[in-house]
Amino acid sequence: MTTIGFLACETTLPGAGQRRGDAFEHDLMIAALEPAFAARDMILTVVDWEAPLASFDGIELVMLGTAWNYQDKAPQFLDKLEALAAAGVSVCNAPDLVRWNAKKTYLRELAEAGARTIPTLWREVVTPRGALEAMETFDTDRIVVKRQVGAGAEGQELIRRGSLPDRDWTFGYPAMLQPYLPAIASDGELSFVFIDGELSHALRKLPADGDYRIQSLYGGVENVHEPSPEEAQAASTILAALPDPAPLYARIDMLRDDDGSPLLMEAELIEPYLYPEQGPQLGPRLAEAVAKRVESQ
Repeated sequence: MTTIGFLACETTLPGAGQRRGDAFEHDLMIAALEPAFAARDMILTVVDWEAPLASFDGIELVMLGTAWNYQDKAPQFLDKLEALAAAGVSVCNAPDLVRWNAKKTYLRELAEAGARTIPTLWREVVTPRGALEAMETFDTDRIVVKRQVGAGAEGQELIRRGSLPDRDWTFGYPAMLQPYLPAIASDGELSFVFIDGELSHALRKLPADGDYRIQSLYGGVENVHEPSPEEAQAASTILAALPDPAPLYARIDMLRDDDGSPLLMEAELIEPYLYPEQGPQLGPRLAEAVAKRVESQ
């Protein structure tokens, strides 16, 4: 039997003292993957990514899984992935790709390569004056300020022209500033899940009433989405533009603009939730892809 690791963290592991509010998504992933992996003579074992290197003895391949605290410990996380690779463990997605994807300035690179993205200003420090300047630049009364290294909308802020933060406020992290796009509430975010380069399934995510964040942690809901050929092609084009090595899994998140064309929001290559409830074949597809990678080693 081949042992496959699924990296988790202190707040997604079952039995942890204080699990995240969305830790149920970890449970759904494991429930979808375990039987599919077992059918291919693979044992799926959950490991805290911060565990000692010796804890990974006998594991041939690790998926980054639900390592959902990595953004607060990014240097240590990247070092651990590289240490695992150096120890002969196949890491998916690969450390070089993860390092590239960990800082959202990768969106600037994709835009320079021709991807249609949301207009963005990149700032090391954000103050109320900087927020107002961004509103002038984007000709809008609302902007969203996000961490350049971040996940799950944690720490991000929606700032309105009429209610700027106090004069001494700063965002606290290197940031990306974007105009708030009402389509996120009215039309939702579209997510396209790819396994080994092939589209597995797609979904539409909508925020709770009065919110703009689509994650379940904030009351967001997800529904199966049947993508149009144009939408599927747009997501596939982003996937093809990613640097090598090719990802085992990817989630391409997009938002329709005013004319209905998809804009890239994120290319999630590190530890995205892959929505097995909306993609019931996710387990078998991922098990097949992992088995191929193990056999090719």
